[in-house]
Amino acid sequence: MKITKSEELFYRAQRSIPGGVNSPVRAFKSVGGTPLFIKKAKGAYLYDADDNRYIDYINSWGPMIMGHAFEPVVEAIQKKAADSTSFGAPTELEIEMAELIKSMAPNVDLIRMVSSGTEACMSAIRLARGYTGRNKIIKFEGCYHGHADSFLVKAGSGVATFNIQTVPGVTAGVAADTLTAPYNDINAVEQLIAEYKNQIAAIIIEPVAGNMGCILPAENFLEQLRTLCTKEDIIFIFDEVMTGFRLAPGGAQERLNIDADLVTYGKVIGAGMPVGAFGGKLDIMKQIAPLGNVYQAGTLSGNPIAMVAGFTMLSYLKSNPSVYQDLDEKGDYLRKGLFNVFDKANIPVAINHIGSMLSVHFTNKPINNFAGASSANIALFNKFFHAMLDESIYLPPSAFESWFMSNALTYADLDDTIIATENAVKSISGV
Repeated sequence: MKITKSEELFYRAQRSIPGGVNSPVRAFKSVGGTPLFIKKAKGAYLYDADDNRYIDYINSWGPMIMGHAFEPVVEAIQKKAADSTSFGAPTELEIEMAELIKSMAPNVDLIRMVSSGTEACMSAIRLARGYTGRNKIIKFEGCYHGHADSFLVKAGSGVATFNIQTVPGVTAGVAADTLTAPYNDINAVEQLIAEYKNQIAAIIIEPVAGNMGCILPAENFLEQLRTLCTKEDIIFIFDEVMTGFRLAPGGAQERLNIDADLVTYGKVIGAGMPVGAFGGKLDIMKQIAPLGNVYQAGTLSGNPIAMVAGFTMLSYLKSNPSVYQDLDEKGDYLRKGLFNVFDKANIPVAINHIGSMLSVHFTNKPINNFAGASSANIALFNKFFHAMLDESIYLPPSAFESWFMSNALTYADLDDTIIATENAVKSISGV
């Protein structure tokens, strides 16, 4: 049997890179098989090292909301790169980027640029602790806020994919300061607040979870959290690394009409470049150095290439809000098409969907938290993943990851995906 170029590259990579990849979920360890090595991408399509074309439902795990190699962004990067790739000094573009974010996102008075979503969430927690003088935080089981120590307690995403329950290197002290509750369970949160009265600095949440599959907040859940945080002087943090500028011009805060104290961004904000940000209300943000004593720094923060990419993308989205209507309609079209295929085949499935985020769970029960996602038929998802890959559809290689759609997808692409699903279902069900 002929060895593919991707197989050759994976073998080579494992001799120099841990597991052959620079981020664990890319290794296909959960679904099995050899990861694809990508050579290029354009619009809605990926091309692997063997020149096979795939319809892409990962979109770099969210940033490519307008599809790959979006021409305005590519042109802006090329032009800016001629001025140098980094200065380590302030630029006017950083101001323009901050002003643009403030004009789009509710409740953001000040914003600090960083280089990743992990860094943004880590900094937001430090700021909340510094502002409140408290140490403990509440996070939700299955929510993933990056790989900082305090976030790896009962985390989702790659940690869930690899079924790692205890992460070596995370100290007992850090773990003790991280309290966890099931997603969508307000009673559990109330019990934690009562048990640790006046000790909780922040509650951090993905307003729409994307790291245990796509899971929506239950009715009034976020509103109840907001009320609790206000009553108990707890900082309410929205992790919008996935949802920011994807679900609406103002992210989940706008779409769900919830007032967060701090918000973290990544992915779309950089149009595919390594970038993140955290921002929020003036009284809290002014505690960040050099205004205050909560220290946070980054040599490449506000990198001009990342800034021009993000500024170009966000400017386009602000000027073309119809993108979100288009994505909502495409997402709903795909959800209905997929469900009809599984329904006709008598395969129980829960398809969660909001805007351009979607996930498929093989179960006959609603999926509204990590326990539910974990109880679905993961083995069947893994078979489905490979059957879809054989049909040239590139899905996240984990049952615990949301799909991300781009507006580069045409209805013909969606129809092709639905037909591919029909073929995949026949394959996995032995029909």
